[in-house]
Amino acid sequence: MRIQHWQDAGSLLLGVWLVLSPFALGFAGAEVWLTIALGLCVILFAVEGFVIPSYLEEWGEILIGLALVVVPWAIGYESLATVSSVVSGILVILLAASELMTDRDFNTWWHDRWHHPAS
Repeated sequence: MRIQHWQDAGSLLLGVWLVLSPFALGFAGAEVWLTIALGLCVILFAVEGFVIPSYLEEWGEILIGLALVVVPWAIGYESLATVSSVVSGILVILLAASELMTDRDFNTWWHDRWHHPAS
C-alpha cells in the first residue's frame, strides 16, 4: 500500500475527523450517526485510493462531500455541527477535485474523450 497522491492522506485525515467530531464537539441526535457514516465513507474511499489507485474513487468522494454540505440543512443540524460538516464537505470536494486534476489516468481519459471524438 503506497500513497500515490497526498490528497488521499488528506481525505483520510478528514474522514477520521468526521468520525471523531461528534464526540469532540458534542453533537446529539441524527447528526452524530450521519456524520460518522459519511466520515467512514470518506475513509473507505481514501483507503481505496491507497490500495487500488484509480480516479474513480474521487467521484465518490465528491458525492460524499456534496452530501456533507447539503445534509445539515436537510436534517436540521445545530450550528456547530453544520459548520463542521460544511467545512469538511468543501475540503473533501477540493481534495478530490485537486487529485482529479493531477491524476495522469484521468487526464488521459479526459483528453481522449474530448479531443478525439468517436467517428
